[in-house]
Amino acid sequence: MLTGRLHTRDEILHHPLFLSIERQIALHLIGIHKRAPRLARLAASHQKWLLTQTLFAMHAGRDRDNPLSGLTAGRMMQAAKEFDLASKNTAASFLAELIAYKFLRDAADETPDRRLRRLETTEASEEAMASWFQGHMACLDQLDGGNRASLTADTPRHFLLAQPRAARALIQDPVWKEPPSSIGHFLWSDVGGLVLHDLISRLPDDAREHDRTLLKGVTISEIASDFGISLTNLKRMFKKAETDGMLGWENPRNLGTLWLSKTFIEDYFHWQSAKFAELDSAIHWAADQIR
Repeated sequence: MLTGRLHTRDEILHHPLFLSIERQIALHLIGIHKRAPRLARLAASHQKWLLTQTLFAMHAGRDRDNPLSGLTAGRMMQAAKEFDLASKNTAASFLAELIAYKFLRDAADETPDRRLRRLETTEASEEAMASWFQGHMACLDQLDGGNRASLTADTPRHFLLAQPRAARALIQDPVWKEPPSSIGHFLWSDVGGLVLHDLISRLPDDAREHDRTLLKGVTISEIASDFGISLTNLKRMFKKAETDGMLGWENPRNLGTLWLSKTFIEDYFHWQSAKFAELDSAIHWAADQIR
């Protein structure tokens, strides 16, 4: 039985432990990147995250009694267009990339129409998505001492029911789908999400109490090296945020200590609270279905 109560977005956002769990999930996601860097990079921009969650939801929601259900290239491109996630060409190219790197594969032909190309996730991508989900469940458990993570680990069906439900909600949620401009130019860039995780993982306990929070020991060159990002592209991300007053350096030419503004941090937290709330709602719904 699931323990831990259902939290609203506002409750999550203002929970005294939310900063702590944001650091926790940031480090967890960086860990996924280190274990499977190629796969992590394929979902490290917000657009690719939306596409990845959508295609996995299609795969997880497959009805064995309906050979036309599940993940097909056609359904994926239709969803990308319907929910304004990407153009059909972008969605098709993304699927091709996942297949090339063996994160998707052709499923056994069980469809009556051979023109339908049914796909399925591979063990590597399933392991990464399960780890992503489990990491968020562990963070939610920190808010109330619940058992979401252990329950999901013991009964994987909770994950297979909850992930599609959360994904459907988030790809239609304007708050999640369109992150604020203060953080958006990071998120829409390749690997920019990992850069944000790195910054958030360094926040001190009192970060939400100040107009500016200092992060010591941060250098652009080190971040670029850690995540394999072009230094030019990374400088462009920081420059945009610096021009907007979202972050900056104590000294000219990116020298000294990096500071983050309260707006930058709170915009990120507000955006993240939408994800955590939908995941919490989805796991409670899944537990009810199984019970």
